[in-house]
Amino acid sequence: MANKSLKERVYGFFKKDSAAGMMLLFATIAALIIANSPLGDAYHHMLESHIVLGISDLVIDKSVHHWINDGLMAVFFLLIGLEIKRELKYGELSSVQSAILPAVAALGGAILPALIFYGFNGGTDLMNGWAIPVATDIAFVVGVLALLGSRVPIWAKVFVTAVAVVDDLIAVLVIAFFYTEQISMGALGIGAICLLVLLYFNYRGVNKLSPYMIIGFIMWWAVLKSGVHATIAGVIVGFAIPASRGWSLERLTEYAQEGFELFQQAADEKLPVTKEQALHHMDETLEHAESPLHRLEHKLHTSVYFVIMPVFAFANAGVVFDPEVMGQAIVSPLTWGITLGLFFGKQIGIFGSTWLLTKLGFSGLANNKETWKVVYGVALLAGIGFTMSLFIANLSFDPVEQFNLLEFSKVGILLGSLVSGLLGYYFLSRAPEFGAETQQPFDVPEGKAGGEAV
Repeated sequence: MANKSLKERVYGFFKKDSAAGMMLLFATIAALIIANSPLGDAYHHMLESHIVLGISDLVIDKSVHHWINDGLMAVFFLLIGLEIKRELKYGELSSVQSAILPAVAALGGAILPALIFYGFNGGTDLMNGWAIPVATDIAFVVGVLALLGSRVPIWAKVFVTAVAVVDDLIAVLVIAFFYTEQISMGALGIGAICLLVLLYFNYRGVNKLSPYMIIGFIMWWAVLKSGVHATIAGVIVGFAIPASRGWSLERLTEYAQEGFELFQQAADEKLPVTKEQALHHMDETLEHAESPLHRLEHKLHTSVYFVIMPVFAFANAGVVFDPEVMGQAIVSPLTWGITLGLFFGKQIGIFGSTWLLTKLGFSGLANNKETWKVVYGVALLAGIGFTMSLFIANLSFDPVEQFNLLEFSKVGILLGSLVSGLLGYYFLSRAPEFGAETQQPFDVPEGKAGGEAV
């Protein structure tokens, strides 16, 4: 009974909205402890050990660290591609009016951190890290919002999710255009052919996920060999997955009814229909009831947020607190450009853009004290860069030749994210709890119910 109770507690933990953020936090703390313990050398040796995959000229020989950052994170970016496409097609970014606020807020929250970084590092060799403070870690932010419960209204959670989706899109474009090595046109050509095949599958309404995944893997391999960062392949595959289900509602209803009849027939031993046939029919009904995009998104969510992202955090957050390195980091403009970019750049960029759009009458937000408290708290939390910031830091500075610069970057990321997260949590925790009647942020004309989503 005790064992069952433990299973229930574990299952309950992973069902919480805050679970993904907590897993990232645990992985980060574990990496920091191990990197600064007697196991530190073994930790770094494990990350630098090599794994070889392939045959002949198709061999990819990378360290464990690279396989995590270029391989596992491609799956993370695949999920990002799916989420961006879903939001553009059905969500908060599906119309110009609903997309204006999160798009402009995210843009402001990306430009200002980059400008702050430039103010500290402009004209130096450190400018390669300008994009490190640009991105927000949505898993951490959603985790903090979940811990705050009803003190954060639903509209704020929708708003920050939409901002994060645009923020991810900006990060993807930055990686594609500014962090690309020398390009191999042959490998890129293979990637282009794979893209055409994926688009053909989409055009033909292929509903099975396996053809997309097989061609997507070949595309990832080609893009990795081409010099363009391999994670971009994940985003492209995500955009190629169909977002519409192949069957109409009427056909689904008819097919489901046939399945129900098969179950009834299977109960009669005199008839040749088996339960396995009825179950297979029902499985096919469920498969066509949901679009390939939604099916894949659901399949990836658990593995990405509870395995891939924690593994990435464990592999990249292990800063060694060497007194000499820490002393250099504290006085380095690289560290402060990132820290202040995340802390001040994000909150001022997002809050300032939202305030300006509201004053100009484009946001639909209610212009009152309670709304602005929530917007400012959410803008503070957006300074948690962590996962994407660490990812871009690894693209910006070579972990061998520029080891100290990468360590300075990690210190800046951890410091900026920690301060932003703690102050954001504190600020929002001081707000009153929001009941159902105060969940609506918009100025709704008298006599009208509901309102327009952010």
